[in-house]
Amino acid sequence: MLRGEKWRTRLLPYLPKNRKILYVSPTNKFMKEATKILANSGCIKQPTAAVIVKRGKIIGRGVNAGEKVEVCPRVIRNCPTGTGYEFCKTVCKQEGHCEVMAIRDTLNKGSDPKGASMYLDGHWWVCEPCWDEIIRVGVSQVFLRKDARELYKK
Repeated sequence: MLRGEKWRTRLLPYLPKNRKILYVSPTNKFMKEATKILANSGCIKQPTAAVIVKRGKIIGRGVNAGEKVEVCPRVIRNCPTGTGYEFCKTVCKQEGHCEVMAIRDTLNKGSDPKGASMYLDGHWWVCEPCWDEIIRVGVSQVFLRKDARELYKK
């Protein structure tokens, strides 16, 4: 039987080599900020929000905003988790997932995300393209809510 955080890691759809997801309480002050901006997401299927923190200060925020639609095009097409993201861009006009949007916000503000931490609410894992961007800019840690799997895995 897997104990502690190992069971969570083994059940993720994607996790890059030498990376791990860390978990914090929903009452963590940075997770609370991610939860607060979650309401600004335009996604009806899986609204997500991220904040980037460096030296105890929030340096970037992002949501997976787009045009609100009646029914998610990924739901209509029965896309499994981690697939069909092209419909987010073409139908919902989403510019990027919250991780990418938080990174973009950080860079637009002139801050350097290298060595920073990311706090993500609204999802229970991070997709490959988002991990690629997180790694590219040097974000060192990714935190999810410790109850994310129970709340968001559908």
